[in-house]
Amino acid sequence: MSMHSFDDIRPYNDDEVGPVIGRLLGDESFLQLITQFSATGAGMTTAQVSQWLSSEFGTLSTVRALQEKIYPLVDNLVQRTAQVTATGLDTLAPSGSYLFICNHRDIVFDPMSVNYLLHRQGLDTTRIAIGDNLLQNRLFGELMRLNKSFVVKRNISSPREMRDVFLNLSAFIHHSVREEGQSVWLAQREGRAKDGRDETDPAIIKMLYMSRKRNGESFAEALAGLKIVPVSIAYEYDPCDQDKARELAIRADTGSYQKQPGDDTQQIIRGLTGSKGRVHLYFGKPLGNDLPDTPKALAEAIDREMHAHYHLFPSNLVAWARQTGKSLTPEMLADHTQEELTQAEQVLDQRLAQCTAAQQPFLLASYANPVDNWLKARGL
Repeated sequence: MSMHSFDDIRPYNDDEVGPVIGRLLGDESFLQLITQFSATGAGMTTAQVSQWLSSEFGTLSTVRALQEKIYPLVDNLVQRTAQVTATGLDTLAPSGSYLFICNHRDIVFDPMSVNYLLHRQGLDTTRIAIGDNLLQNRLFGELMRLNKSFVVKRNISSPREMRDVFLNLSAFIHHSVREEGQSVWLAQREGRAKDGRDETDPAIIKMLYMSRKRNGESFAEALAGLKIVPVSIAYEYDPCDQDKARELAIRADTGSYQKQPGDDTQQIIRGLTGSKGRVHLYFGKPLGNDLPDTPKALAEAIDREMHAHYHLFPSNLVAWARQTGKSLTPEMLADHTQEELTQAEQVLDQRLAQCTAAQQPFLLASYANPVDNWLKARGL
């Protein structure tokens, strides 16, 4: 299939970079956004920001050139808001293309940190799956598609349309990884895991098989061709933890939660600019040819890999001990000092104090649940 088959969901191509940048540079709303949130734009008029952006980005004509240009800005953002570390990157071939299936905690920082680490390691960045709800903010949609993001359509009512959408998405992911040599980042489920449970939805795995099933490939053969890499991302502190606790408390009380206009935009900005403490990413070894033969079994195998190697921070441990009333084991405490645990207790108390009584159990559970997953995956 050609890329024209995916025009309604694909990222922007190189020949579209210049015109899209030109549109943004003439967009007053975009210039105001940059003026408001960029350290460079502070104290400048939108006209001055436009002139600065034009001199920095106006001549770029490829996606790679754009990413090379923005890397120092991303590096500065990461350095200011987190201490990012990783394990497992050395198992990836520099010329390889993979499907990174990742747990999902933050709308933008999750895939951004994966690409940040890949780029720093000298590997090509991924194409990023984003929900079409993020396109409601036109500026974010433009910026994300410039940055190799492709669209996952949601809220589809017709079964026939849903089948067609999933077939096209499946075909695009296989086309990217297997034919174009472009890696893909995909969340393990729709939406963020607001409760910290990080469970792969078998429906996602089933979707990945749909387009290849028509070609007569077996499930294991089709999924092996994607070279799936399970990735777990662990945040010491989640800048959006109180937003998530509030949503979960409302759902528990009323049975539903209605997003307000601008919720996603606000949480994108909070997740990017808020302090996260330490952040650790684990990259598993690419899954080989001996894959489970059903979507459910493969989803469970991905989860075991993610959970067993999830990096537990003191914030997770003290939350788990408080939630369960159990003592921390030597295995849990291997990498942590009593001073770190005491400090984590203090920070956790501060975050809980900013929640209502109804929200507090949900915030506590979001930090504690990864410990339960870790124990189960390791048979402890």
